[in-house]
Amino acid sequence: MGIVSQEAIKQFQTLMDQVDEPLKRTFQNVHQGYPLETFGRFLKAREWNVAKAHKMLVDCLNWRVQNEIDNILAKPIVPTELYRSVRDSQLIGLSGYSREGLPVFAIGVGLSTFDKASVHYYVQSHIQINEYRDRIILPSASRKYGKPITTCVKVLDMTGLKLSALSQIKLLTIISTIDDLNYPEKTNTYYIVNAPYIFSACWKVVKPLLQERTRKKVQVLSGCGKDELLKIMDYGSLPHFCKREGSGSSRHSQNGAENCFSLDHHFHQQLCNYIKQQSLIKQPVHPMKQGSFHVDVPEPAAEGTQIAKTIESEFNKFGNGNGLSDSLDDLKINGD
Repeated sequence: MGIVSQEAIKQFQTLMDQVDEPLKRTFQNVHQGYPLETFGRFLKAREWNVAKAHKMLVDCLNWRVQNEIDNILAKPIVPTELYRSVRDSQLIGLSGYSREGLPVFAIGVGLSTFDKASVHYYVQSHIQINEYRDRIILPSASRKYGKPITTCVKVLDMTGLKLSALSQIKLLTIISTIDDLNYPEKTNTYYIVNAPYIFSACWKVVKPLLQERTRKKVQVLSGCGKDELLKIMDYGSLPHFCKREGSGSSRHSQNGAENCFSLDHHFHQQLCNYIKQQSLIKQPVHPMKQGSFHVDVPEPAAEGTQIAKTIESEFNKFGNGNGLSDSLDDLKINGD
């Protein structure tokens, strides 16, 4: 870490020492014993401008207090059938760890339909996974590997990406905005696998719109990406859709223990059990009620809005102008 960045972190820390007590309490849930690394993440997200990074973090902490984010891991999505529907249509899971100890999160972008519950449930589920990652997974990895581990890697499976994905743009923009403003710089690298031609075309247009630090994080791999991913993780940590060419992602696997998207996978079982236990501790008297956990979603930044509009425009070109159809999903691209 350079002298300039060290000085910026020192200034940031001085400013944060002055915030009110409620913000200091929720900040403990954010930094989990690694405040300097957290200051570094917010500074990086604001190009090392201390004033902007301070405002961003204070806004994040206020958002957490106002929306009771510290208690979201005590708010189960019930009944179980509803939560299973959410998991079957919002494909995400923890497949393992990189050799450096970073958690490997798998995301089924192409086959996530987000059509089994209201937007609020998907947002709640997403934030719960973020919070479980930050409060349980990352601290546990830090203890195991004997060093601060505050970021993860994500493997995005584009199998099944279709023009109908346009219907998800609004929800994905909401989730992206929440992450950008409240969980900045938590992902070390995004690996894109099983990418169809339609993704390749959109990526060429969207890539120049991204900030340089974001562009550098995205790697589009050839096919299922197995050979490249094995350079940074063991075979057992590969997401199931990367273990053989052409296997792709699937909502349901005969072996739930291997399919990290499945509610039967040990990651989701541990997450569910943790949320259930926390709900009993926080609300031992009151029965669990069905109902989503609503959070305020800030307006997306101009960059995010522009990217969403560009993606929508490119998808529409495929549907209307070029005579291309969802059959393009069968075409693969090589990593750029």
